Amino acid sequence: MILCFDIGGSTIKTAHAHAPDDVRPLGRVPTPGDDFDTFTAILGDAIAAAPGPERVAISIAGVLDPETGIARVANIPCLSGRRLHEDLTEALGLPVDLANDADCFALAEATVGAGRGHDVVLGVILGTGIGGGVVVRGQLINRNGGFAGEWGHGPIAQRVLGRPEITLPAFPCGCGLSGCLDAVCGARGLEMLHEHLHPGVVADSHAIIAGWQAGEPQSARSMELWIELLAGPLAMIQNLLGAGVMPVGGGLSNALPLIEALDREVRARTLRRIDRPLLVPAECRIEPGLVGAAILGLANAAGESRLGGENSAVCEN
Repeated sequence: MILCFDIGGSTIKTAHAHAPDDVRPLGRVPTPGDDFDTFTAILGDAIAAAPGPERVAISIAGVLDPETGIARVANIPCLSGRRLHEDLTEALGLPVDLANDADCFALAEATVGAGRGHDVVLGVILGTGIGGGVVVRGQLINRNGGFAGEWGHGPIAQRVLGRPEITLPAFPCGCGLSGCLDAVCGARGLEMLHEHLHPGVVADSHAIIAGWQAGEPQSARSMELWIELLAGPLAMIQNLLGAGVMPVGGGLSNALPLIEALDREVRARTLRRIDRPLLVPAECRIEPGLVGAAILGLANAAGESRLGGENSAVCEN
């Protein structure tokens, strides 16, 4: 059995995993963001209460540097700046597997979700922000940490777009750059874009999408530009990766017409013209972080077993 955690800035979720399709959520507790000892004590209590876990597998909202192993976890300060894999392995007394939450989502989709049977899967997150993960032949491309799949960052957002054409500013992003897709295409970014296009009109992302589906002109204009902003970069990523499918998760993915419209525009821009959907709704709608962590932990446990107990490569992102 693998003990799994999905750790975010607000809560720590726990599950027991017996197989990729047998992951049993147990509940959640608040995340102690400022005290590492308290943080590890919570994980330790879950280990003590579990029936003989082989190892711990963690999905976390952060990234490990692939060369130093140092973590950057913006919303959990007590974890940032640590060699997190080493520190947790020592504190918990069990083998530890770590993966970024978007990578866990992608791994879940590639293994038991919409990406089954495809060699290359890009998991696309359209939520509060923009993110993703890449799985190639069943393995995370981020096996040793890193930022692969973080397509929401980088100053690439199109500035001149739409019909009639408009020029957008390079909106500042929380990563410190300006012009990132994350700044303008996540849920908060869509709301900012809508207010920029229609001064004085404030609406949340759900209302904007509902207005677009109802044919409301201002919402339709905002969504036209939002789709154009995303379609070009996703087509470029498809030309680079040759993904068989791009499962879409995150809060914005709940609007199926949005995924369908974005899929049409992406496929119209790729070098290889695909006559089937490329962007599709994610199938792992419930706890994909726990499912992805479970898949990672189970695979690493099986790898060590085949090697007679020797250490196998540990995915640290």
